[in-house]
Amino acid sequence: MNSQQAFGIVAIFYAVANLGSMGLELDLRETAKSLRSIRVLGLTLGWSWLVGPALAVLLTRVLPMAEPYAMGLLIFSLAPTAPALPLFIRIARADMSLAAAVMPLSVVGTVVLMPVLAPFLIPGLTVSSWAIGKPLLLTVLLPLVVGVVIREYAAPVADRVFPAVKKIAGLSTLLLLVFTLVFHGRALLSALGSFAVGAQVLFTLGMALSYTLGFGLNQAQRSALALGVCSRNGGAMFVAITAFPNLDPRLLVMILLAVPVPVIVWFLLARFFASRAVKTLEGAVA
Repeated sequence: MNSQQAFGIVAIFYAVANLGSMGLELDLRETAKSLRSIRVLGLTLGWSWLVGPALAVLLTRVLPMAEPYAMGLLIFSLAPTAPALPLFIRIARADMSLAAAVMPLSVVGTVVLMPVLAPFLIPGLTVSSWAIGKPLLLTVLLPLVVGVVIREYAAPVADRVFPAVKKIAGLSTLLLLVFTLVFHGRALLSALGSFAVGAQVLFTLGMALSYTLGFGLNQAQRSALALGVCSRNGGAMFVAITAFPNLDPRLLVMILLAVPVPVIVWFLLARFFASRAVKTLEGAVA
């Protein structure tokens, strides 16, 4: 087993653990309630699957990035909503019920649309849609569905196993970071002189404009929407690129950067949204 195969196994473990944890935490009734809103559906799908890919394409045309970095940014744009979204929602004092709708909607959208849009957006990509979609179906959607089913039909079991699954998800994330540093540390350092990091920051900030343009939503809902569409599902990206033959190390580096770089921006955004929530509450009390 070479380092790339080992990394692929760790990436799959990371995706399964984090998406299973997400499923165990979801309240299906809250999700269904929020999904009844045409406004929520339209804004989530529009920002995730129209604005996001379009912004990524624009950045690849404007910034002088090497082709593998540009390809990574396009994959980056096709995997909205981090499994850790509930954590950022709490920091931002945002609407958890809306987040409960955004998370499964984004996961299903990623599994269905990434295999379709990736070959369309990335010129010369020889990977078939099914080659990308199959691992996403098995390691992203299936763990989420299993977690949701356990939560819905065996809530006491979900309550008992959730802490353990959450710890496993955390350990898998730590393991992924260790593998990243051990096998790809030099490549990560080499990317610092490129536009790879800047492209991810600009993309994340651009998607955060959904907070301002979340028409018809209140402050807490706009915060949840913005964090949902600007955060990224690292597990889905890792799983997707395992299907790529002769994987360019720079493409892998771009995906690896999608773990630490955007997280810093998400945290700062969550703190900003929290300050807006306080001001909104104070205004309502006054």
